[in-house]
Amino acid sequence: MEKQKIINVGVIAHVDAGKSTLVDALLKQSGVFRENETLIEQVMDSNDLERERGITIYSKNCAIRHEDIKINIVDTPGHADFSSEVERIMQTLDTVILLVDAAEGPMPQTRVVLKKSLEAGLRPILFINKIDKKDARALEVENMSFDLFSELGAEDEQLDFPIVYGVAKDGIATTELSQDSTDLTPLFDVILKHVDPYPDLSDENLQLQISQLGYDDYLGRLGMGRITKGTIKLGEKILVNKRNGTMQQAKISRLFVHEGLSRVEVDRAYAGDMAVIAGLSDVSIGETINNIDKPDPLPMIEIEKPTLQMTLLVNDSPFVGRSGHLVTTRQIRDRLHKELETNVGLEVKPLEGVEGFTVSGRGELHISILLENMRREGFELAVSKPRVLLKDIDGKTHEPFEHVRIHVPEDDTGTVISEMNHRRGVIQTMEITGDFATIKYLVPTRGLIGFRNFVINTTSGEGSIERSFEGYQPYAGNIDTTRKGVLISQNNGKTTAYSLFNLSERGIMFVPPMTEVYEGMIVGLHAKENDLVVNPIKGKQLTNVRSSGADEAIRVQAPRVFTLEEALEFINEDELVEITPDAIRLRKRLLKAHERKRDEKSKRHTT
Repeated sequence: MEKQKIINVGVIAHVDAGKSTLVDALLKQSGVFRENETLIEQVMDSNDLERERGITIYSKNCAIRHEDIKINIVDTPGHADFSSEVERIMQTLDTVILLVDAAEGPMPQTRVVLKKSLEAGLRPILFINKIDKKDARALEVENMSFDLFSELGAEDEQLDFPIVYGVAKDGIATTELSQDSTDLTPLFDVILKHVDPYPDLSDENLQLQISQLGYDDYLGRLGMGRITKGTIKLGEKILVNKRNGTMQQAKISRLFVHEGLSRVEVDRAYAGDMAVIAGLSDVSIGETINNIDKPDPLPMIEIEKPTLQMTLLVNDSPFVGRSGHLVTTRQIRDRLHKELETNVGLEVKPLEGVEGFTVSGRGELHISILLENMRREGFELAVSKPRVLLKDIDGKTHEPFEHVRIHVPEDDTGTVISEMNHRRGVIQTMEITGDFATIKYLVPTRGLIGFRNFVINTTSGEGSIERSFEGYQPYAGNIDTTRKGVLISQNNGKTTAYSLFNLSERGIMFVPPMTEVYEGMIVGLHAKENDLVVNPIKGKQLTNVRSSGADEAIRVQAPRVFTLEEALEFINEDELVEITPDAIRLRKRLLKAHERKRDEKSKRHTT
């Protein structure tokens, strides 16, 4: 493989700002696809979950060519739960394209990804996307973005960022709003003008730091990173500077670089390029690869510690094994250990005396993505309520805080503000546009557990929230987020419309008629504070006595259906979410009513 001029570009943004769509357009206009090839939208989002949710979960690499320059593009996650991955990627880039919606402006997670890029010393390019929206306000968003740069402590050189306006969906960009454009040439021109190709350091000693991990069923663990200097060759013996300070010799068994959407095997790769290496069985993030006799490690990349923890238990419900085939502790343990091969932000520990594990991650989404993948693979699990991980800093307890942007109808702002204050939130800004209000808060992560459900219920589904991790701050004090009680099934069997119709007067139902339930399963939300044991399978008594109007058709309201994240937010400490391939059920930790009473009685005695 010949030497070439190389620029590495990252695409960063808030969720749903158009990152993957812009990458699609860049690939298309650089000739990666054949003319007769069927194009798939968000082609980089290859994971089923990414396509369904419309978000990027895993960083992905591709490469395009413009003029005589190879441009490696990294499509990064937009959610704050994956910010540690974004931070690692920044070490391998020459610049980033920051996408901001022309109507919404900078969002909470825009702040997270931009902060990471500024801290890495990069000079971002601002791409104001979706300028074709009816409510687009590109110039105002430009000023808002500048204010965000300043607030995050950007250097003078970083504040002098180029601005490109465009519509990623249509593959057009322009440097002036008054100018028409038919393609992304103005964006390519800005990239080449804004950043120089990586200097040719291929003749120096090898230095490559691992910034991403991959896994291949045939090749094993893969290490990915930028060649800072030197040349790496297939079959070469190299030195790995380990995280624990030791050095280890290894051999490059396979070597790849990116061309278009593919990984192409090569016999050597040069300084500046992104290389993928096989043959390093236990390589980890931040470790540096050097020539065998020339150790020259780069500063170790710190992996951000988890902020949230959940307990994964073996499913012991009466329905165990009905839809899933992976239900044992050993199978769950093996799957979690496989996840640790690439998901370095995750921590897994076995529980003592119980068949289960504690899983710690960067946030609720970080862990729920793993659970959703396991569910689709055929696993059955029971999962506890998320718990925030506290830190001791200088002898004082600290907890994670988050920036929250709440978008609700103006009529509901009083209720939402009152609830957020109750959850120890501190209001930052509030602005009203039309009939809706946008409120920004700084709030403990503890206070956000269950808050999304509150917003949805209070606003009848019209409200929304976006959140991003800010950092650890002193413990905010006790937060009472007690929810109303639940309706608990006292029988095994199939629910009846007759019974659910009568129970709906007592609360909101979670199951439709003809659904199989078991004793201890949660079938609805009680209208009062206490839990209530009910009989959802009771049928109408048939008699020979006729009465006027007694046989009118029963109309049962549609049940409330939970996503996995909503279910995890909803449950209390004495409850679990049962996850199976075909269902998400809520249940009590103790299924028998007399066991729950005994447990409650013992807790009262101990306190």
